[in-house]
Amino acid sequence: MCILICLPAHFNPMCLCVYICVCEVCLTDHASCGCCLMQQQLYRMESFFNMSLNELQRDLERAENVLNDIRATRSAFSVALTNDRWCLGPFRDVVPVVYQHVFINLAGSYSIQTGKFIVPRSGVYSFSLTVYSDAGSAGNTLAACASLYHNNILIAGPSDRNAQDQEDSSTSVVALHANAGDEVHVKLPIGCYLCDNNSHFNTFSGFLLYATD
Repeated sequence: MCILICLPAHFNPMCLCVYICVCEVCLTDHASCGCCLMQQQLYRMESFFNMSLNELQRDLERAENVLNDIRATRSAFSVALTNDRWCLGPFRDVVPVVYQHVFINLAGSYSIQTGKFIVPRSGVYSFSLTVYSDAGSAGNTLAACASLYHNNILIAGPSDRNAQDQEDSSTSVVALHANAGDEVHVKLPIGCYLCDNNSHFNTFSGFLLYATD
């Protein structure tokens, strides 16, 4: 068996012990017993702390991997219709709304060329759409409206149509599951029009709540 061998105390003032594999031996030098017991306890403590340190190191590596994964999949965008005084619509056909002013576009998933947000990773996302328009003068018909689509499926359509307000706005906020590669975009319905300036009344935003892949 493997046992801890210590020299007698008068030859071993530093309490040095070594592990040697020998047959069962009874150490009869009582002066060295306390020294050997202390070394045994120190060895057990060292083994315990080594195991604890290794486990902490593994936990740290796991936490770092999770953090890196979160950083790599961060997805958020927020855009406005324009930075100048400008109105879009009305048209006789449904047309896409391309938001030109970018507040933030993490991962570059929103395109200012197409107005589409391409989902970078499967998960649950939050999207918000605010529409605003100005009828120009009192008594004119106001038609502030737009439609939010997910893969060409209508999700929400904030709208304010009346002849009592010269200007007004409406907002919709939704949470939905989307798969990587899906498209989320806004369309302008027939007869609707949006007006904006550098106050950025018309906005389209979205961000990843949590990934599901």
